Formats: sequence, structure tokens, C-alpha cells
Amino acid sequence: MKYQNLVNGEWVHSAKEITIYSPINNEELGTVPAMSQEEVDIAMETAKNALEGWRNLSAVERAKYLYKAADILERDKDKIGEILAKEVAKGHKAAVGEVVRTADLIRYAADEGLRTFGEIVEGGSFEAGSNRKLAMVRREPMGLVLAIAPFNYPVNLSASKIAPALIGGNVVLFKPPTQGSISGLLLIKAFQEAGIPAGVLNSVTGKGSEIGDYLIAHKAVDFINFTGSTPVGRKIGELAGMRPILLELGGKDAAIVAADADLEKAAKDIIGGAFSYSGQRCTAIKRVVVVEEVADKLANLIQEKVSKLTVGDPFDNADITPLIDTKSADFVEGLINDAVEKGAKALTPIKREGNLLWPVVFDNVSLDMQIAWEEPFGPVLPIIRVKDLDEAVKICNESEYGLQSSVFTNDFKKAFDIATRLEVGTVHINNKTQRGPDNFPFLGIKGSGAGVQGIKYSIESMTRVKSIVFDY
Repeated sequence: MKYQNLVNGEWVHSAKEITIYSPINNEELGTVPAMSQEEVDIAMETAKNALEGWRNLSAVERAKYLYKAADILERDKDKIGEILAKEVAKGHKAAVGEVVRTADLIRYAADEGLRTFGEIVEGGSFEAGSNRKLAMVRREPMGLVLAIAPFNYPVNLSASKIAPALIGGNVVLFKPPTQGSISGLLLIKAFQEAGIPAGVLNSVTGKGSEIGDYLIAHKAVDFINFTGSTPVGRKIGELAGMRPILLELGGKDAAIVAADADLEKAAKDIIGGAFSYSGQRCTAIKRVVVVEEVADKLANLIQEKVSKLTVGDPFDNADITPLIDTKSADFVEGLINDAVEKGAKALTPIKREGNLLWPVVFDNVSLDMQIAWEEPFGPVLPIIRVKDLDEAVKICNESEYGLQSSVFTNDFKKAFDIATRLEVGTVHINNKTQRGPDNFPFLGIKGSGAGVQGIKYSIESMTRVKSIVFDY
């Protein structure tokens, strides 16, 4: 099927196309337009033209479109889920679940938009004469939001940018990931069917080499919301200049395990956190840092549970499925080979067939190994042994990333002490690292991002404060 982009309320082709293949079996799934810079300019212009009409609608009027789009998504969950599973090699059940969760996210964004108010601030007695001043503080849209989504959650993480931007009164130019673009365009189709006004939500697909930097540097863009790799995020920061950005980047999320932890629960949560969607998540547990006295027992429990994971086809709902492309699989294999060469102990078989890698757990990982620091984005988990929790915190904080960490202990005073010291955006106590409910704040520090997401926080990020002061 030849998929099209939504520009100014119409589905449009481009002269060039990109063919999308499934990473499962190389099946051709369809084509998407490879837009030119001139076509990008048209999409930008129509979005800017639609801004005034959209921002002047009440939040209640804007919310109606979001509620209807959510209902359409839920109606089509099986059809979209099937395409999503094929396009990014995600378990079929998880793919359908992503679509349903996205519908809920859009509804919640609409609800939260109705609760986003300005405020009146009285001057009071701050300084002489200020008791006769009154500030009306409003929230206004940024304008044109460029939303750039990743392959691993091509529907959910797209909507997490689009819905808060729209309810906040912005217009959106949406760039889906190339691998995941069909799923992203099906999301846009739901908004189009819901009747969203022409130009308010446009989509652009194309080769990064031709339109990637052009989109980011485009003078029409007022705000950039991006999820992807840290190197690309840094480049966006440079190209954005003074314009505000919201970045969700990579991570090297650690699970710190204390001697008093419930090791059975820790092992179960670590496996779920590390190997869900084959580890292709920024919030995946990417290293275990465990005190020496319980390391043997924890390693045995992890080894036992990993041996029970299924490997294979997403439509069999296997736990481990093919990685998104050969380049990704090669990178993970390189990290595995480096660990083996430097003396790490593999607790599970090392095996690869095409883009499909069997889950690997390494024990006795040393800090000179790449796997101790690099983000694999694949099914490999290093276990690093430490003498005490102070050493564990030190190792975690030496990472260039600062997304999330888990702490497993039955001593809550100890848990909060460690959580306070960890240089990350979120700490989970006695659970795996994860995005969490969409009303929670989601953020990374250091090389893991800039700004705060989560529905309420995303709306705040994509609106600006204006203060109108009255003297009376």
C-alpha cells in the first residue's frame, strides 16, 4: 500500500518514496512519501496559517477532536496493532496494548487540558505600592510544535507529543520514525477522521539526510519535541538555538540490589525491565549493580528466569523478537564480543540468527568493558558486583546518562538515602525502571534529556506564561 502524508487536511503523495520492510521477515509493508524540502515548506506554511483559528478555540472545543480520535484509535486497535507488530517486530499483544494505552493517553491529555488554568496574582506587600498591582498570568501556546518520534513506540510516544501540544493550542508538524512511519501515519489518520481542522496537524516523512536538519533548523518551528538517541538530541540542541526543546534521550538505567533485598522479586522485576521488547527501550534496565554477598544468589535467579524466556516471532508473542535492523543487531553483538574478550562470564547461550539475538546475561562484568557503560538497546544484561552500596551509587553516577534507576531493598530509609544521591530523573523503589503512568513526570538529566514530560508537564512545557499587569 502507498501511504500518504496529511498536509492541510489532504492526503498527499511525493515524487519519491521510501519502502518499509518488516524486520521480522523482510516482508514489504508499503511505501511512505520521501518529502522534499519544498514540500516541507508547504506543510510548515499551512500549519502556521491554521494556528490562529486553532488557538482561539476553547479548550473544550479542542478536546472534542481528541476524544473522537481516541475512540477511533480504540475502534481500530487490532488493525493498527497488527501493522505496528509487523513494522517494529513488537509482540502482537503488546502492539495492540500500545494502541489502547495511546487512546487512554489522548483522553487524559484532553481532560488535563480542561484543568489547565491561568491565575491571578496580587502584588500584596512585596514592595511599596505593590498592593495596588494585579497580574493576570495566562498560558499561551508556543505556536508550531515539531514532534519527532522514535521507532520503539511509534504510536504511543507520537501521541504523547501530539495530544498535549494540540490541547495546549499549538499546531503540530509530526515526523514519525522511518521504521514505524506507517504506524505513525495510522495515528494521524485517526485525528483526520475525527475532523481536526486543516493544517492543525500535518505529517512529514522522508530521508533524514534530506529533510532531518532542515526540519529542525526551520525558522517556522517554535518548539521541538524529540525522542531518540543522545547524539541526535545533542545535535538538535545545537540547531535549535534559542528555541525551547523537550528531549527524551538514551539511558543506562541501573538496578541496585542491596543485601537485604527480596531477591526473588528483584530478579523477576529485573528480567521484566531488561528484556521487555528485547531491551529496545530507553527505560530498560541496562545493568545490575549488586553487593557481593548476595551476587551469586541473584545471578542464579536471573539465569534461571532468563532461560525460560521465549525467542522468536512477535505474532507468537515471544518475549524476545528481532531487533529493529541489522545495524542495531551488529552493535549489540559487538558489545557481547567485547565482554567475552575481556573475561565476562556468560550465564546464557550466545546465539544470533539475522536480527534475532537470544537474551544474554553476563556476570563478573568489569568497568573496562563497553557493556558496563554503553546503552545496548538490545537483549543483553551485565551484572556488576560491588563491595557496598556507596560503590554502587558511585558507579551509577559516573554514567553520562541520568534517566532512571531502581533500588531493591527492604530498608526504606536506605532506599530514600540512595534515591536522593542518584543523579537520575526517576528512582523506582523495589520495581523495574519504566515510563510509569502518563500523569507522572518523566524526565532525564545529563545525557538523557532536557525538560519534563508526562501529560500535565508536557502541556506546561509546550505553553508559555504571559503576565498582564494592572495598576489600580
